[in-house]
Formats: sequence, C-alpha cells, structure tokens
Amino acid sequence: MNVTAIIPAGGSGRRMGTAEAKQYLLLHGLPLLVHTLRPFQEAAVIVEIILVVPAGDVTKTMTDIVVPHGLTKVRKVVAGGRERQDSVANAIAVLEEDTDMVVIHDAARPFVSPALIEAAVHASIQAGAVVVGIPARDTVKRCDRAGRVIGTLPRELIWLAQTPQVFRRETIVAAHRRARADNFYGTDDAALVERLGITVRMIEGSPQNIKITTADDLVWAEHILSASQ
Repeated sequence: MNVTAIIPAGGSGRRMGTAEAKQYLLLHGLPLLVHTLRPFQEAAVIVEIILVVPAGDVTKTMTDIVVPHGLTKVRKVVAGGRERQDSVANAIAVLEEDTDMVVIHDAARPFVSPALIEAAVHASIQAGAVVVGIPARDTVKRCDRAGRVIGTLPRELIWLAQTPQVFRRETIVAAHRRARADNFYGTDDAALVERLGITVRMIEGSPQNIKITTADDLVWAEHILSASQ
C-alpha cells in the first residue's frame, strides 16, 4: 500500500498578526512545521510526504527544516497556490502514479499522533474516504447574519471536522478536477469529495488535535507541550 501525505503549509498566517508565516513560528523551541511533520515521519504507514510552502520558501524549507530535522520522508517540496485548495491541488499534480491513498493534513495541527494517522489510513482502506473529527459537546445554535438564533441543531449529529483526511488517489484527483472546473472552493477537501456524491466516513479524532490559527492558540500549544513533559 503506497500512502502519500500532503501537508499544505502555503499560508501567510495573516490571522496570527506576525511578520513570519505561522508554520515557521517557534513552538517549544522548534518551528511549528517540524512538530507537524514528525508524526508523519514516524507513522509506519506513510511512505512519502509532499510539503507545500510559499513559492519563495521552497529551497529554504528543504535546507532549514527538512534536512536538519531528519525528515527523510519529505521527498518533494512544492510551491503553494493562492488558496489552501490550490496548494493541495499543486501537490496532487506531482503524486506518483503508484500512489494508492492520499492523506491531507493541515500544517497548523502539530498535535496529530502517528496512531491517529494510521487509524485514519486503515479506516480509509475500507471506506475509501475518511475524515477525522470530534463530536460536538456543546449545544449548537443556527443563527442568521445578525446573530439571531433561528434554530437549535441536534448535537448528536454534529461533528467538528479536523485533519488528517484520507482518500483513495483517484477520488481526490477527481474531486479537485471537478472543483477546478466548477470554480468551487470548499472549506476542506472532504467537501470536494462530497460534491461527487461519494460517502465520506467520520472517525473520532482528539480534542488535542487543535489548529493553530491565532496567537492565543500558540500560547495554548506551548502549555500543552510543557504539561506533557
């Protein structure tokens, strides 16, 4: 089974409010991106990693992050696109022909574990398309744009999607091809697959698998790492 991981890290980190893109910010003394890549390096099921970074950072990422930290499964570093979806598409374009499954994971989720990666891949072998997520624990309200509550959703049916998301190669290739043809942008890769009428299975992830989006998230991530030592 040839499984390739795509890690889109092409963003500028505008919401972080920092001069440097968030994937390069230090977390417990190491670039956030290193924390994210290590579990994929350690997961036995992953054969290759394709890393997507801003166009001007391709060489620097290889020499300053990939090589010094022994991330030998990162075989390709490619330039990102305008949006995250474009960056993933750029990585899909350089997949090896013998790739069976594709794992897509946010670069800003540094607490994914090798066990969760492997669980998602094994589930996808049966289901074909798998998303990691957690069940909603709070009451979920549906509101209009003015903030007025117009309904309460059944919490037991609501899941908060995370990554990794795993798909058969032919499925994710077709999904991105259709999205490009329709000029459709989804909030995650699973949304593109859903548009093909393909069933996506949700499996339970971890509340600790947070996405670093704001400066407060980075502070919380530091706390998590400090508490684990």
